[in-house]
Amino acid sequence: MELRSNVMDTALIFEGGGMRGAYSAAVVTTLLSEGIFFDYAAGISAGSSHVANYVSRDPVRAHKSFVDFAADPNFGSWKTWLKGKGLFNAEFIYEQSYLPDGPLPFDFEMFTDNPARVRIGSYDVSAGRTVYWSKANITGPADLMRRVRASSSLPFSMPPVRIDNRLYVDGALGSGGGIPLQIAQHDGFTKFFVVLTRERSYVKPSFAKYSPLLKLYFREHPTIAEGILRRPGEYNATRERLFELERQGRAYLFFPDVMPVTNRTTDAAQLQRAYDIGLDQAIREVPRWREFLNLPEET
Repeated sequence: MELRSNVMDTALIFEGGGMRGAYSAAVVTTLLSEGIFFDYAAGISAGSSHVANYVSRDPVRAHKSFVDFAADPNFGSWKTWLKGKGLFNAEFIYEQSYLPDGPLPFDFEMFTDNPARVRIGSYDVSAGRTVYWSKANITGPADLMRRVRASSSLPFSMPPVRIDNRLYVDGALGSGGGIPLQIAQHDGFTKFFVVLTRERSYVKPSFAKYSPLLKLYFREHPTIAEGILRRPGEYNATRERLFELERQGRAYLFFPDVMPVTNRTTDAAQLQRAYDIGLDQAIREVPRWREFLNLPEET
């Protein structure tokens, strides 16, 4: 089967948000079911999982990754955190589950055959800056999933990830605060379809009062503390840029009407409810998506 893109002039951007991704997973499944295929997709943290699932055109995996999978006994808990594996058992979630006999098998051939470009953002601890990977950096499914894991490794919840002798953590600590708008602009896009996991009215509060504790806890890797402290300003500024792009007619912003789960929710029933609410909203918005993207209604 020849894979083709039908949206060439607009960047698809996924915000992170941990298990809030259950809501935005419904956007992934709806885009795929509607035959809306972007030629470019960028994501950070949970958004990088959405990119992988979207580009591999796998709506079943998109749903399972953020709903059913949380019920797996290996998914993670305080026990795995105490063992140094993370509150979310990252090695299992990203580097074992995708295997053919795992709970979330991944179609890497579909991912590579899809002509869409991808960008997965992570935070280079040594350099204290954001790094974006593309298909050129990925030679196999293990490469991809290790980078998705690195993009998603939120300090405290998951341990850092080492790739090519460099240490990486969640891309939300870098530029953009978790929304990869800047890389899409750098890659030449002026029009954006952005899937967010916080309500429209949300403003990220400052972490300044935690500065002494953060600097003490991350004294061996001070750039992590710096990234955490810098993040609210980066995040809020990126959202303001998105609002301006929206006013100019250059961005479609999908905000959840309501977010019923947190980034750490692991109750499968609650996650399914978040997905269902997100699906209802996504289906309602499809006509506006098509209008923004200049796509005809499906016949």
